[in-house]
Amino acid sequence: MTPTTRRWLARASFALVLAAVVLVLAVAGWRSLTLAGLAVLGLCAVLVGGYWFLANRGILRWLALVLVVAAPVLIVVVFAWHHLVWVAIVAVALMIAAAVAARTALGGGGQDAAMPAVPAARPQRPFLIMNPRSGGGKVTRFGLADKARALGAQVALLEGPGTVDVAALARQAVADGADLLGVAGGDGTQALVAGIAAEHHLPFVVISADTRNHFALDLGLDRDDPGACLGALTDGEELRVDLGVIAGRTFVNNASFGAYAEVVHSPAYRDDKRGTTLQTLPGLLSGHQGARLTARAAGTVIQGPQALLVSNGPYEMTDVAGLGRRARLDAGTLGVVAVTVDSARQAVGLLRGGHGPGLTVLTAAEVTVDADTPEIPVGIDGETVMLPSPVRCAIRPRALRVIVPRQRPGVPAPKAALEWPRLRQLASFRAQPDGEPLPVRPGPAPSPQLR
Repeated sequence: MTPTTRRWLARASFALVLAAVVLVLAVAGWRSLTLAGLAVLGLCAVLVGGYWFLANRGILRWLALVLVVAAPVLIVVVFAWHHLVWVAIVAVALMIAAAVAARTALGGGGQDAAMPAVPAARPQRPFLIMNPRSGGGKVTRFGLADKARALGAQVALLEGPGTVDVAALARQAVADGADLLGVAGGDGTQALVAGIAAEHHLPFVVISADTRNHFALDLGLDRDDPGACLGALTDGEELRVDLGVIAGRTFVNNASFGAYAEVVHSPAYRDDKRGTTLQTLPGLLSGHQGARLTARAAGTVIQGPQALLVSNGPYEMTDVAGLGRRARLDAGTLGVVAVTVDSARQAVGLLRGGHGPGLTVLTAAEVTVDADTPEIPVGIDGETVMLPSPVRCAIRPRALRVIVPRQRPGVPAPKAALEWPRLRQLASFRAQPDGEPLPVRPGPAPSPQLR
């Protein structure tokens, strides 16, 4: 995208915002200010009601649910009473178009977001571990074992009887001369075997045979066709990605502390997930149940977060659609997201994003989580375990050699954050001539790397 195109997209975004404001003022006049205020109050009411619903039991919980449902209905009724529903719809559409134009303008012309890849040699003795139960039986449904064997791989199926020691299985394969390890299974199994592969400097293959496949998603693999991942054995590229480490064990996605880990650790959760969550959350949010946490990361102390997520690389936080994705897995830092909501006022403060007191978003090379109990539950790549406190999380930059098929969907570039001062400078008619650099926000200083 040329600098001129970016400038005109920035100008178009401001023009669309102005068009939305002019439309509302032209049709509704000064009543639009009252109606806009009502819409904001309605949004706050939904957040407050949602917090009360989670933090209370009994009649207060159901009154809060009424508030969550009634607030948006009331706003629609008021707009309809004044014959302004169509105006609101058009104004919202214009604002969405403005945001799309702004993000495109700010994101265009940046560096390639893809992780660097180099051609990989074909392995001679690949060893793949496959869990036939993962993803509702994807290993069997896609014939992964037979396809892998046809490509020269040795396949070990986790069929039992009893529990199979996956780590021992992988280590024995290394001792027998395997020159590549791979897993078709859940992210927890992926992380376990990935740690062993990194320990022995062996390449690792991810086969998207689980239900969610978060690690495969962020590697740009095809989650709908796990058989396509086997292309890494014959026509692969090597990526060097980071590994998270927590209490001596590796994780490829994240480690979760607080409410989620406490709820999942409950013995009743397996039989009644929703009921256990609603029964447990009030005590966790009020601080009367569960451990009180203190997290330290990058010089920041986070006191009493109800939820804390430490991820192997930061998640995208530019919009809701981006949550749950990491544009790169070689940033050399942990991502940290902490939610501390002790009141309805703090719940409303979440509207401010990472600038409010209820939400902390940062990156760090190391995170230490302490508690007022000797042990705390931690969800590590979907598996909840008890760990002695304090718990230390660190990053091993580019420690894992991942082989991916050359032909793969890839990872979409992250969306640019909406930075209005930078957008205003970009849209200025006094901007730099073509060929001169456009304004770029300085990036954060690199965090020290722990090896």
